[in-house]
Amino acid sequence: MISRRNIRVKVMQLLYMIEAADGTPAFKQPVGELQKQLDKSRELFVYLLYFLTEVARYAEVNARKRASRNLPTEADLNVNTKIAGNQLLWQILEDDSFKKAVEKDMPQKLIDRELVKKIYEDLTGTEQYQTYIATPSRDKNNEKEILKLIFTHLMLPNEYFITHVEELFNNWDDDAEMIDQLMMSYLQKPASFHLSQMLSEEKWIFAKTLLETVLEKKEYTTSLITPKLKNWDAERIAILDMILMRMGVCELLYFETIPTKVTINEYIDLAKEYSTAQSGQFVNGILDNIHKELTEAGKINKIQYKNKI
Repeated sequence: MISRRNIRVKVMQLLYMIEAADGTPAFKQPVGELQKQLDKSRELFVYLLYFLTEVARYAEVNARKRASRNLPTEADLNVNTKIAGNQLLWQILEDDSFKKAVEKDMPQKLIDRELVKKIYEDLTGTEQYQTYIATPSRDKNNEKEILKLIFTHLMLPNEYFITHVEELFNNWDDDAEMIDQLMMSYLQKPASFHLSQMLSEEKWIFAKTLLETVLEKKEYTTSLITPKLKNWDAERIAILDMILMRMGVCELLYFETIPTKVTINEYIDLAKEYSTAQSGQFVNGILDNIHKELTEAGKINKIQYKNKI
């Protein structure tokens, strides 16, 4: 499932697009746009998962093709198809959530079969694959690791595959890291995912509320941030840094179940990862300063919480 960190990134990206659009009609319904962005992320994830399963299943396609040759060799008649019976693969294929997602999104209409074949052939040339098929028994960890290998070492590093994905999904660049994390989590425990709804109701409320609050409180949060900039020109501050600080201030003030330490650390990390080299330290200093001021003024009130990261 999409984490709160992933949600913060999606909200941050949308706020940046809204700022860049400078009031154009494209973002008159920001919550609806956020839902569209999350839907696109789900569709991308479903496609990558479907592609992964097709690479593993290609072992049987390859075996049939080689066996049907006019003069098949002994090797043609004895292609190892162990991976096509991979236990984790079939746990995915038989999952109702996966079946419904495939029926809804129809990734089979987008898939490049020649690319599936090429990545399967790359797989058969790896040492890990040769070890996998040479082992007669099935081990849960080995079943999982061979699927991870396909995704992390053969699909993602393949420039033709990435070009193919970019042509289909214009959100790939924004979502790549999140999708990678989601795939690793999914392969660890596929039954915990509901592919038709990758956001729980609770997390959707968090996402929607965070977006709406940051937009609604823009003037107020900016008024809290600007005096702390000292020698910095507010108009010269990186747009992304300002967005992250506004988001952080909103969480400090209006999200009572999220601990202040969690909020500040999250936005420091996002600034380091998505903005400039100095942004992490800069955002840290400003948010910490505002946090102290708001605490002294009795404006931060937190209640008992469960893990809301």
